[in-house]
Parts: sequence; structure tokens; C-alpha cells
Amino acid sequence: MTTLTVKLGERSYPIFIQPSLLTQANKLADYIKTNKAVLVTNTVVDPLYSQTIINSLPDIEIQKIVIADGEQYKNLASFEHVITQLLSMSAARDTTLIALGGGVIGDLTGFVAASFQRGMPFIQIPTTLLSQVDSSVGGKTAVNHPLGKNMIGAFYQPKAVFIDTTTLQTLPSKEFSAGMAEVIKYGIIYDKAFFEWLERNTAQLISQDVDALQHAIARCCEIKAEIVAIDERESGLRALLNLGHTFGHAIEAEQGYGNWLHGEAVSAGMVLAAQAGQMKGWMSEKEVQRIIALLEAFALPIAPPTEMNYQTFMQHMVHDKKVQAGKLNYILPTTIGEAVVTSDLDETLLSALLN
Repeated sequence: MTTLTVKLGERSYPIFIQPSLLTQANKLADYIKTNKAVLVTNTVVDPLYSQTIINSLPDIEIQKIVIADGEQYKNLASFEHVITQLLSMSAARDTTLIALGGGVIGDLTGFVAASFQRGMPFIQIPTTLLSQVDSSVGGKTAVNHPLGKNMIGAFYQPKAVFIDTTTLQTLPSKEFSAGMAEVIKYGIIYDKAFFEWLERNTAQLISQDVDALQHAIARCCEIKAEIVAIDERESGLRALLNLGHTFGHAIEAEQGYGNWLHGEAVSAGMVLAAQAGQMKGWMSEKEVQRIIALLEAFALPIAPPTEMNYQTFMQHMVHDKKVQAGKLNYILPTTIGEAVVTSDLDETLLSALLN
């Protein structure tokens, strides 16, 4: 088992990473304050893993809330549904929520936990690669609005994160590839050596070699934990984790949530960001091509939908959370392993890039 810690003082918490971790779900009991918990999951994950967790916690009364699967259900209607179910179950402030699923379940459950009776404990059990390396760690919780992604939410940290790498064996290949976009992101913004390791170990990751997966997931969580410990509420350094997201969120909103997977949209967005960095004179063409080649190796899109242009992107990006003082901030790589936050992208450059 790999064990990491997100260091946030009294709100610090562990991340456990291990194959077949859910068969040892009794470890969860250490992070459940009372003998009551509510498992929140979706219709795809529920038949795969819920009963394993319930069976492993015989001394804890576990009730279950199951929502439909898909990004389109990460909304206020689902938020209200979960709240209503908790009220009907007579859940209390000390009832522990267990988020079992991908990023949608984790984000939704975390936002419910932050809001129900002004805060209840929750545990993350991410079952997709994207959620294991990114959304389950760091305390960002939210639901989407038709005008923008993750527009309604809160910073709220879990009590623990349990990552069972074996769950990736039931993940569709398209979802696995989408998760690799976030893995590659860490190399681009923060760790050149890790990016080079990904280039060398592409085949092992595609074949889901146990050791390669464990290393990749652990390194991503390590970087995320380090950044969050420095900048929990995204006032500076943490913004770098949004590489590709400003463009990517616009793609998701325009195409309809769920039609492009989040990781697919981020992949295309990271290429746009790298190309913008090249246009600014920061990135070399060779580095941009290396990024494109690595994304393509995992069958990820490297361009946005052909029907989207400057006007289409901007009508969504004006609602982005990174708009400050009327200016939209972009995260651009300056070289592989480093990135900056800048608002210095004029209309001429953006138009050339997005058209």
C-alpha cells in the first residue's frame, strides 16, 4: 500500500492506494465516527462494488443512495435528490457519507456533505482514473449549471481517500483514456521527469500494468497533495491544476455535459493552451508536438469540435470561475514541467488560435 497525506493542519487526511483495497474495506471503519453511514453511488458502480463495502462493515448501518450515471446528472436536481433522501433517512450531522464512483459522484457527494446541516464527514472512494488522480483529492466539490461547469460548490475536505487500482479493470477504455489526460497534465505543469516517465511507460499504462498504474496514480496524488497544502483555496499555485480546463469546460458546455468526457475536453484544451504558449514564444514546436504525441498515444482528442470557433468558446469562457476583475485568466505551459497563470491573451491571438 502507498499512503500519502494531504497536510492541512487539523483537516489533514490520508490517501491510501492499493490494488484490491475494497476487499479490505474494514479500514474505512476508522474514519466513520458513528455506526451510521450513507453510501452514495451510481447505477453503474453500485452493482460492482457497493455490496463488497457493505459486507466489509458489518458493525455499521449503511444505507444507500443511487443516482443515474453521467456528467449530465451532476446538477442541482441531483443535489436536491440526495439531500431529500438524507432527510428521509433521518441522517444527522455525524452521519458519514461515502462517495463511491467517479468525479461526478465525488463532487456531488462532497458538496452535499459541505451543505447538509452545515457540514458532515465524508470519505472518497474514487473508481475512475480521473477521479483517483485528481477530483477525489483536494476538497473541490461542486455541481454544474447550464451556463458553466462547477459553478455551484464549496471547498470541503474529505476525511480520507481510498484508491483501489483494481477498480480500473471494469472501467471502459474511453474512460481510462480520459483519466490519462489528467495524469499527463501533472507532467506538463509540474514535473518534467514524470512526463518523460509517461512517454517511456505508455505501453505499460495502456495494458494496466499494476506497478506502472500504482506509480502514476501515487505521483499524481503526491503532486496534488503538495500543491493543495500550499494553496488550498486556489489563490495562486493551485490554479495551475486547471491547465486545459478553461477551454475544456467550454467544449463540455457547448457539446452538452456528458457528450465529451471531461478528460477528453481537457486533452483538447491542453493542446490549445500549449499552442497558445507557443504563439507567445514560450513553448517550442518540438515540446508542443511531444504533448500532442503523448495524448494521441492514449487515444485522446487533440483538437476541439470543428464547429466551435472563437465566438463559441468566448460565450462560455466569460462565465469561467477564473474571470477576475473582468479578465479571464489562462493557464499556459512555458515548457514541459512548468506553467504560468496569465490574462495576457489578446483577441487577435485567441481568434487565431480558436478559429
